[in-house]
Amino acid sequence: MAKIECHVPQATGSPLDYTTHPDINVQQLALGREGEPLLLIDNLVANADALVDLAAGKHYSDVATYYPGVRAKAPLTYQQFIVDKFRDLIGGFFGLQAKSLRFTACHYSLVTTPADKLAYLQRIPHSDSMLRNELAMVHYLFKRDLGGTAFYRHRKTGFEYVDMPRRATYLDIAEQEKDGPDSPGSAYINGSTALYEQISAQDGVFNRLIMYRRTSLHSGSIRPDFVPEFDPRKGRLSINGFLVGDAAIP
Repeated sequence: MAKIECHVPQATGSPLDYTTHPDINVQQLALGREGEPLLLIDNLVANADALVDLAAGKHYSDVATYYPGVRAKAPLTYQQFIVDKFRDLIGGFFGLQAKSLRFTACHYSLVTTPADKLAYLQRIPHSDSMLRNELAMVHYLFKRDLGGTAFYRHRKTGFEYVDMPRRATYLDIAEQEKDGPDSPGSAYINGSTALYEQISAQDGVFNRLIMYRRTSLHSGSIRPDFVPEFDPRKGRLSINGFLVGDAAIP
């Protein structure tokens, strides 16, 4: 994939305020038949617009992952806010030792890849890791209707998550399906297909955060009429992070 870079001059905005929004709302949900945990927090921070202001002054570049766009580092202060404020909630819900929670990566992310430029693995749901003590989060920072995140069940195996014990079985079948009659065309997945059944979809609501195990099969929900936008103030901007923690002691 060719290297893509974008830089938008930063405008003056309100200062960052790492406090929770007065109308914060937390939901602890379960996905599909296998009941994988999904944490949903609406109205996360008191001034999410300031995070967008900061994003507008960042230098974005392509990264060596399958993320369909460009990224820039998110503030360490933001990461510390998430861990400090929600450590006990995250640890308890996902069965991890709260004190061990830490970020392994955290970026501003901007979807910029047109549908006809997607690699095969960007057109199907994916898991980010095979380790069940690793978590992923998405904090939506766009106000237009640009889609959220959906979770899927692989029809052939029935898997809603892929961890190490399931890895060989899933990858073998997925490789066969790549060249099969139901192989997806050049488009973002956005709902159930012949190969995957959508089991849950969370809208991309401004200032909403979702968190789930990295093993869960998921994908961004992006409509066929999506037009990439390189301006963080107008495009599909989010903060995406990975966290890890030690399994809770029984």
